[in-house]
Amino acid sequence: MSFETLITVPELQSLLASGRDVLLLDCEFELGNPGKGPAIYAQGHLPGAHYAHLDDDLASPPDGTNGRHPLPARVALAAWLRSMGLRKGQQVVAYDSDGGVWASRAWWLLRWLGHAQVAVLDGGKPAWVRAGLPLETAVPGPAMTGDFEADEPLVAAPVTVAQVLTNIGSAEFQVLDARAPARFRGEPNPVDPVAGHIPGARNRPFADNVGADGCFRPASELAAAFTALLDGKPAVLSCGSGVSACHNALAMEIAGLPRPRIYPGSWSEWICDPARPVETGEG
Repeated sequence: MSFETLITVPELQSLLASGRDVLLLDCEFELGNPGKGPAIYAQGHLPGAHYAHLDDDLASPPDGTNGRHPLPARVALAAWLRSMGLRKGQQVVAYDSDGGVWASRAWWLLRWLGHAQVAVLDGGKPAWVRAGLPLETAVPGPAMTGDFEADEPLVAAPVTVAQVLTNIGSAEFQVLDARAPARFRGEPNPVDPVAGHIPGARNRPFADNVGADGCFRPASELAAAFTALLDGKPAVLSCGSGVSACHNALAMEIAGLPRPRIYPGSWSEWICDPARPVETGEG
């Protein structure tokens, strides 16, 4: 049995107890503080977990025009995963302590490389700790290089900034913005040097996908929420830099909805060109 969206703490426990070889990716991160994630990892992580850094491992360097977290090169990402020991068909479980927002980026990227056997730990590290399960501080030794190779993507093709710009007039798809409502409305904040959102976008904060315990809401609830926003149109998911958009992609997958496309550059790419239009307010 493989897990391709979520895995619960008891399910992960059972998988590990069975002797199944699982690649655990700790995706802790904090925007504006790139050293915070590694520090949290060093303080305690799930036994055997490797650290996946959003800036260094799950993105390529920005060039000032393509947003804060451009997609990594497929070849480079596949090579890094092999260095973590990833084998073809191996179960991967990604987690964090923030409702899965960083882990969902790893989930989407692995599916982008054609690897189906990847899931986000529902409730993340807090759920593991609440269950009374141990953490460790030891860093895993070098893994044997895996045999993983990128294959046909299991996600819809990403959308370019040019396609999003054209869509303002054509309205062929609905952009859903995963940022917090205040950022979407255009209230001043320390993250966005230009505040607002893409004209025509609607707001679906990623935080609404999970309950107070950090676990994803029921599939039926997620399906109803996204369906109400889309009005029958295909979804293109955006956010600040193509990260929390993946959380909405995971929520839609859980809900059994048609697979959305992601706009990887998102708002941080959009505002690199002052000629691109900006909208404020509720949308």
